[in-house]
Amino acid sequence: MSKITPQIAPQGVPDAKTGATALGLLMPFLRPYKWPLTGGIAAMVVASSMMLAIGWGLKGIVDQGFNDGSGQVLNQALLGLFVVIVLMSFASYARFELVNRVAERVIADLRKKIYSHLMTLDGVYLDSLKTGDQVAKINADTTVLQLVITSNLPSAFRHSLMLFGGIIMLLLVSPKMTALALLAVPVVILPAVYFGRRVRAKSRETQTRIGDISAYSHETVQGLQTIQSFGYEATALKSFAQLADETYMAALRYVRVRALLTAFVIAVVFGAIGILLWAGGHKVLNGEMTGGELSAFIFYAAMVAGAVAAVSEAMSDFNRANGAADRIRQLLDSRPSVASHNTARVHFPVNRGDLRFENVSFSYPSRLESKAIDGLTLEIKGGQTVALVGPSGAGKSTLFHLLQRFYDPQQGSILIDGQSIDGFHPSDVRDCMAVVAQDPVVFSLSVAENIRLAKPDASDEDIRRVAMQAQAHDFIMDLPQGYDTLIGERGNRLSGGQRQRLAIARALLKDPRILLLDEATSALDAANEVAVHDALKTLMRGRTTLIIAHRLSTVREADMIVVLDAGKLVASGTHDSLFGSNSLYTHLAGLQIKAA
Repeated sequence: MSKITPQIAPQGVPDAKTGATALGLLMPFLRPYKWPLTGGIAAMVVASSMMLAIGWGLKGIVDQGFNDGSGQVLNQALLGLFVVIVLMSFASYARFELVNRVAERVIADLRKKIYSHLMTLDGVYLDSLKTGDQVAKINADTTVLQLVITSNLPSAFRHSLMLFGGIIMLLLVSPKMTALALLAVPVVILPAVYFGRRVRAKSRETQTRIGDISAYSHETVQGLQTIQSFGYEATALKSFAQLADETYMAALRYVRVRALLTAFVIAVVFGAIGILLWAGGHKVLNGEMTGGELSAFIFYAAMVAGAVAAVSEAMSDFNRANGAADRIRQLLDSRPSVASHNTARVHFPVNRGDLRFENVSFSYPSRLESKAIDGLTLEIKGGQTVALVGPSGAGKSTLFHLLQRFYDPQQGSILIDGQSIDGFHPSDVRDCMAVVAQDPVVFSLSVAENIRLAKPDASDEDIRRVAMQAQAHDFIMDLPQGYDTLIGERGNRLSGGQRQRLAIARALLKDPRILLLDEATSALDAANEVAVHDALKTLMRGRTTLIIAHRLSTVREADMIVVLDAGKLVASGTHDSLFGSNSLYTHLAGLQIKAA
């Protein structure tokens, strides 16, 4: 067994398309909720105004309250403070409730957008994706963006209000001292911009590593029984540990840059406050300021300093979110290549079910140097049953993929009833087909819902009818909740033969014009194979059927046998005409005869 190697992106290499900002990505999703957002912004303005009012009240208390022997000013100050606190509390509640409600709704919309877009992508994109990485984009990356709405954006806006409001109040108290304080601003802003760019790059790298570890864990957990069967646990754990360490190191690089930025801002800001205290103290001693003015000035200076630090912190978070936005934008900007000719949904009329492959050549995007299909021309009459035979890698499954427009050929065309399928939306082409794979995919839904995938509006009676035809009804009724039984992830509560019968029932329910069967009875026992074979014969009657065939019994019954080798059509005909005249077919059939 070859080692499962975790695929790790090159260090420090960003996504193919970068530059997306979190706000740029989120803005279209925020627009429908402008009124709750406006309410949240208004609440933040009220809360910030109340905080600014406290500083001015502090000036009055120091200058007047301590000189008033009756304590009347202090009593009024306390009453005013309670009013401010109540207003701040209500405003904070409104801000938190409105903003977080919008955030939850926006992230839900974004996740639906990502998932919906993933459903449209084709094999050209899917060949290069890691499933766990896409899951990370839906979960981890969107969670980072959620923090933009719930925490980073409100924090940046609120502290920006405090910053500018505080500067105005500082000017009212002492313009000269304010000018001295503002000298520290460029010293903070310029390094913050430099560090911010580095934070964004390190954040994007961290999110990529999270996608790597998610992809690897998803793959190995799905194949856990295989790993355990081969005693591969220790090696898989070592590979996972390597990925975990890579993720840790990427996160550590991000943390270090962000920590440097935070430390720098704190040092400069609070150093400036120390200088202001020293200068202001001298002004009080010289009679140029009152004690109340100095108290208010230091209060507002501390507020401005805290706001600068908070805005810098928020900018770091924005840069991290921008890294996540880059990854999501790259996904959303991906377009399905097979739908490029015609993205509109129109009915694809299929009457006879004639198929024609005209000089078709195709290479998978990940293997462009080798042709999976090489100059193939093949005509199949409507209603014919055609068996595709050939060694592994001959191109049998590739023909199924091309016929369903999971890919488009680089050369040649495929026609159904004389119409080229590349002029129609892939979904419309697939509407006239049903597939039963050798290893069918079932989902963690109920039995009935797995069958109903082929026809969402099918009645319970329809489900039972096709289940009986597929010889699935009896084992379904033996399940704890019958047709309502949940069958687990990837159908792990069913046997291979049971899963295959569900897939056959699904194809029977769709009642298509064209059938694609990948040795659909291979996982059934002898008794059920006969019954299902009879059901398939009924379904196949009058329909065009392509069968990827391995069993000689299946091949013999086909109207035509197509022999493929290395993507080329090497022979076609019936069993009697090919056996003995074509060396490859004779060899393949001979292996079946010896095994019988």
